[in-house]
Amino acid sequence: MFTDLAEIIDSNNRLIGKGMGTNRSIKINWSSLLEFKKKATEECPGRIESYFVEMGINTYHGKTYFENQNTVVVGEDKLKGEHIFLATGSKLRKLNISGEEYVTTSEEFMKTEKLPERIIFIGDCHISLEFAHVARRAMSEVTILHRSERLLRHSDADMVDLLIKETEAAGIKILMNKPVDSIEKDANGFLVRTGSKSGIESETRSFRADMVIHGAGRVPKIEELHLEKAGIKIEKGAIVVDKYMRTSNPRVYAGGDCVSEGMKLTSVAALQGEVAAANILNENSVEVDYTGIPSVVHAIPILASVETSNAKDSDKYKVIYQDRSNWYTTRKAGMEFAASKVIIDETNDRIVEAYILGPNAEEAINIFAAVIRLGLKASDIKKLVFTYPTTCLDIRYML
Repeated sequence: MFTDLAEIIDSNNRLIGKGMGTNRSIKINWSSLLEFKKKATEECPGRIESYFVEMGINTYHGKTYFENQNTVVVGEDKLKGEHIFLATGSKLRKLNISGEEYVTTSEEFMKTEKLPERIIFIGDCHISLEFAHVARRAMSEVTILHRSERLLRHSDADMVDLLIKETEAAGIKILMNKPVDSIEKDANGFLVRTGSKSGIESETRSFRADMVIHGAGRVPKIEELHLEKAGIKIEKGAIVVDKYMRTSNPRVYAGGDCVSEGMKLTSVAALQGEVAAANILNENSVEVDYTGIPSVVHAIPILASVETSNAKDSDKYKVIYQDRSNWYTTRKAGMEFAASKVIIDETNDRIVEAYILGPNAEEAINIFAAVIRLGLKASDIKKLVFTYPTTCLDIRYML
């Protein structure tokens, strides 16, 4: 909702003088956005719980933890189960810096009644980039401080570089090798101090802000579950599961952000839940398959990707990079930067990875995801007929 409106605002401003019925830039009306968000979301939890009740599912609320291998305490209730599924999600990663209590969460950001003039985001997770673009379209001064030398290190470097160029062109400052050391509060807001990882000698810099937002990632929320009492194994702070989404306790299954496997996406959590449910009903009947899972960074422009687990540096791979800046779908959107990169295994004509930067990338990437997941060949895409003129039609020319 927030990122969608930012894109609409940006689209208007990009098309000024090109047929748009206004001759001046517009910005997000923050108060009306919050009101719209409230109306659209406030009833969702209650509606979902009511749906569960109608299906005959009992719901409980309260602090939850294991008493033993098959008993869970929820508030004042004790529940025994033949099978238990854990989906406790995640929490913000600890920054371990002085003044961490002054950091604003993404949830608090979306409830802020008046957006401040100067905002700093700590870290390079999707939230930082996405909400940085939102805040900028509300005319805030935005800076991203990242501790290492690469942004979105798990994505393709060429595509990320283009995204950074467009982000900086929008007026968002991105500073690398700037690990935050401390946050101080005074009468003028917050003073954020950083160190430096780029040189032999340490370099300290200070930045002023009215709000500092946590964008340095999340970790599984499992520390209060007393998992040791249930015999559930943990590695690197996450619950270990097998290919059936089963933990080391055969009675207990888990999925979502609290487990060690899979990308931390809503779609992956749903997939893991479906696999766990199938195996609870029919033991060891379904294995989780992470092939062809797409992901999206809802910045402006959008960066979408889908990958396999195969090695990226194989000599048998063909890399097809297309600068799509002058393609019709990019020009009609008034965008300056757009590109695609597709990596194909030439021995079997299978797509290994695909990246799309630009308008409607979040939709078009699903075509590549389907091709990879279904085991189709790159040449099969060229047999498809798409609507004209669309980004999906462009896919044939990305190969």
